[in-house]
Amino acid sequence: MARISLPSLDSSLPGIPQSVLAVSMEAKYQCQQCHQVLRKPVQAQCGHRFCVHCFKLLTSSGPKPCEACRQEEIYEEPQSILNSNEAFPDNAAGREIASLPAKCISEGCSWTGCIKEYEAQHEGKCEYERVPCETCQVLILRSEKERHNERECEARTLNCKYCKVSFNFKEIKAHDEICQKFPMQCKDCGKKKIPREKFLDHSRSCAKSKTACPFSEVGCKVVIDNGKHSDHEQTSVMEHMRLILAMMSLVRLQRPEAPGLGEWQEDSGLGLYRAPEDGATATAATDGGGAAVRALENIVCVLNREVERSSLTLEAFSRQHRLDQDKIENLGNKVRQLERTLTMRDLQLAETDQTLRELQFCTFDGVFVWKIADFSRRRQDAVAGRTPAMFSPAFYSSKYGYKMCLRLYLNGDGTGRGTHLSLFFVVMRGKCDALLKWPFSQKVTLMLLDQNNREHIIDAFRPDVSSTSFQRPISEMNICLFSQLTAFE
Repeated sequence: MARISLPSLDSSLPGIPQSVLAVSMEAKYQCQQCHQVLRKPVQAQCGHRFCVHCFKLLTSSGPKPCEACRQEEIYEEPQSILNSNEAFPDNAAGREIASLPAKCISEGCSWTGCIKEYEAQHEGKCEYERVPCETCQVLILRSEKERHNERECEARTLNCKYCKVSFNFKEIKAHDEICQKFPMQCKDCGKKKIPREKFLDHSRSCAKSKTACPFSEVGCKVVIDNGKHSDHEQTSVMEHMRLILAMMSLVRLQRPEAPGLGEWQEDSGLGLYRAPEDGATATAATDGGGAAVRALENIVCVLNREVERSSLTLEAFSRQHRLDQDKIENLGNKVRQLERTLTMRDLQLAETDQTLRELQFCTFDGVFVWKIADFSRRRQDAVAGRTPAMFSPAFYSSKYGYKMCLRLYLNGDGTGRGTHLSLFFVVMRGKCDALLKWPFSQKVTLMLLDQNNREHIIDAFRPDVSSTSFQRPISEMNICLFSQLTAFE
């Protein structure tokens, strides 16, 4: 029988995960290598089926024995030798597998279909599939990949908006510290947006910046504004001359004698002693004097080495200190970010809790029964002035109608304070106000219900359409319109 060349069946993927199947998988549809659902199945001459990808990997280094034959104890050469030249595409099994029912295994995805549709239309395209970010390797939803790459990826590349240099997102703070175009503010004159590369020039020319007097090297301790140097120099000429005279006198008194074999000098580096140059003629000295000079030279060399070693150690400590400071700063930033996140969560929870409380008591038919719990204590608080007023939950005239609430003064308000119970009707700003007719003109009936069902106190009114209390609210609620329902006994 003619064999079809396996290279013509190109597939870079192993088998389809078993969890994709919406039914139980039959053993004949399982790849003997990856143990998943066969993808582009091929059949070896021993009768076992493999994914074309798995079979090519198995036989890439030459013919190999079939492990499935060994496990089933039917191994027999040469039939049980896997050879790419003897295998052929199993089209019948491929058609059967293509018609099997399938479902998406990504959480939240409701796609269903058959294996053929899964491979052609859904695999590798599901918006709910979690895929690794190419840069930071974090698993993200495919639908959020673009947003993650632009806004969230810690390893994304950014361009400085000031100097246009590209850098890693993690290095944004370090770059801002060295960016020559970064805008800075002069703390003396208050000028803003000064590029860092020009800040030093500005500091030197800033009229309000303070610098030391040019004669500070000879002892003048005055610190003056840049624009007032000339005035200071003119008014302090005699003082500057005295300082220069004192310095010159001190230099003359401390002038060293002519150097001999060695010179005690300040060198450009850390050395404190400079030996005589090669070829210098030796002066007459006793043997004891020469030995003393050599001893001093040795001592100075040892001291120089110790100073160099201490300087290197100090530099290493300084580098480590800077690294530790960077780590502390990064951790501080993370803590502040978590605190901001927690604050936002608390606000969201508070808003959700408020919404739930409103929905618990809210009505949408224009009728609202407000039962005041713990009435005696609340009235005592009102009489004492601790809580003079209280608001009812919001209610609506209809689902998309006017939003309203009640405001109650248990000890009365205005002329009714101490004698009446004052109840206010309040029109509130709602989400559907743009769809409603304004001003509010519906009849309002207020009732104080007798719980013994004997005598209710009722007050009703028609809104005054010219009153601001019934216009479309521009703030959270309009000015209250009240009714004094009853006098206290």
